[in-house]
Amino acid sequence: MQQVNVHVAKTNLSRLIDAALSGEEIIIAKGNKPAVRLVAIPQGKFKIGLLKGQLTGPGPDFFESLDESELRHWEGDA
Repeated sequence: MQQVNVHVAKTNLSRLIDAALSGEEIIIAKGNKPAVRLVAIPQGKFKIGLLKGQLTGPGPDFFESLDESELRHWEGDA
């Protein structure tokens, strides 16, 4: 953990961001009193469009009425 005051944080913001990205916790203080914590935001590995072009055929029509057996199953009367 590294604690710096606001003036040092403003002067060295890029360096402090790099330190936070590498896992270090940065505390920014006003005077000698800790005020905020600078930490990295976790980056997810989720990719939009992962299966693009791999799924074929029409998807379900969610506006189509259910037939009687599907409706009974949906309502728990199966």
